[in-house]
Amino acid sequence: MTKSHDLPRPDLPRPDLPGPEYRFADNIAFDDQWAADFAPIITVNPATNQILAELQAAGPQEINQKLARAKDAQRQWAALTPAERGRKLRRVADLLRAENDALARLESQDTGKPIQETLVVDVASGAECFEYFAAVAATDTGDYVDLGQNAFGYTRREPIGVVAAIGAWNYPLQIACWKSAPALAAGNAVIFKPAELTPLSAIELERIIQRAGLPDGIFTVVQGRAATGQLLIAHQDIGKVSLTGEVGTGKRVMRAAAAGLKRVTLELGGKSPMIIFADADLDDAVSGAMIGNFYSAGEVCSNGTRVYVHDDIRAEFIDRLLTRINRMVIGDPLDPRTQIGAVISPQHHQKIMNYIEAGQRQGAILLCGGGVSLAGELKGGNFVRPCVFDGGHDDMAIAREEIFGPVMTILPFTDESDVIARANNTEFGLAAGVFTRDLARGHRVIAQLRAGTCWINHYNVTPVELPFGGMKLSGIGRENSRLALDHFSEIKSVYVNLSKVDAPY
Repeated sequence: MTKSHDLPRPDLPRPDLPGPEYRFADNIAFDDQWAADFAPIITVNPATNQILAELQAAGPQEINQKLARAKDAQRQWAALTPAERGRKLRRVADLLRAENDALARLESQDTGKPIQETLVVDVASGAECFEYFAAVAATDTGDYVDLGQNAFGYTRREPIGVVAAIGAWNYPLQIACWKSAPALAAGNAVIFKPAELTPLSAIELERIIQRAGLPDGIFTVVQGRAATGQLLIAHQDIGKVSLTGEVGTGKRVMRAAAAGLKRVTLELGGKSPMIIFADADLDDAVSGAMIGNFYSAGEVCSNGTRVYVHDDIRAEFIDRLLTRINRMVIGDPLDPRTQIGAVISPQHHQKIMNYIEAGQRQGAILLCGGGVSLAGELKGGNFVRPCVFDGGHDDMAIAREEIFGPVMTILPFTDESDVIARANNTEFGLAAGVFTRDLARGHRVIAQLRAGTCWINHYNVTPVELPFGGMKLSGIGRENSRLALDHFSEIKSVYVNLSKVDAPY
């Protein structure tokens, strides 16, 4: 079978370079190395590494054409009342639900995630997002300000224009919905670039949005690697950039966007703590730790991979955890019984294995898990059994660096103030969880944790009604909830005079 990294890279003609009709910032370097990034994109099934599709990366000419369409569509879309926009967005939600099973299958093939997950989470969460912002759109009003007898003021929410949204490969359809639904509700157009490793479901979302009756070009997909994203960010007709990705990518996006003072929303990585106190419901704590480490093969940015367990319950926690892990089914993502599918690529598989080896070299005890080779068609797939480390310490690589795989590190503690300090001792701040029957303690600890998305007695539940995002190097801005509209709107302040103008001269 052919693997993506074995495919020859064809010699392509240099992509069309921008002439005077193009509208890119002058900090783009159109050199030969940049041009090489426009080779065809080969997307493969991570469970088999067999080819699913070949797509062409978008260059300057295609991006300009799609941006021109997006600008026209945005003018039409913004002219509708918020309630009219909301009705069409609700239609998108209905169509996503109607095609749930087919979209879930496609998502499992492209990401390697189990079909039992994608059937109930990936498509459904996208539909819930469109449904929520369809309702919010109709109530998206400004404020009235009483300024006395002689004046009043009000604010208007107005769209930014065309938004560039860049997705990650772990939740491609959900991320596309999380970014596009609030942007569209606020009256913007969206140019969406999915990750090159998982490009397929965004194409289906574009088709569904067209079928729902939104203007042609209001949501447009461009395929590509970093160079295509660079073109989008640098384009003068882009007013905002929303990225989900790695910290390094976020820094580069922010630097590029700064050239045009474009707004940015960055949802980046994490190395999140989960704190389990001695009075916690142990079965719930084990469930939370498993959800926060092994769902989607651990490829979740908010995962609580630093599991701080109170010494009094650590042995029993580990015993119950291992018992349940040993029952987990790893295998074909399209088999409804499978609970652990494949990780995204051979390269990422090797990265995870390197971290597992590093943990053992640095003295941590591997209680279970590691690389696994399956039979038949799955023999060439990228599979990792859920891993649990014990006996480690906070300075180890497995406890400080984002692995983005099914690797849990258990760390002991005895003192509340000490574990809070240890949990905060990280450059990240995306998420955190606390398990305790003492709700006063739960609120007290959460208030001291430097993380943007937190849970008490649960983990990785992200309802669209609540904002999602991080602190420190985990990002800027928030997705979901009504707050998301603030990131996709311009606020115009209007002062209305009701009396004569009293000039001082």
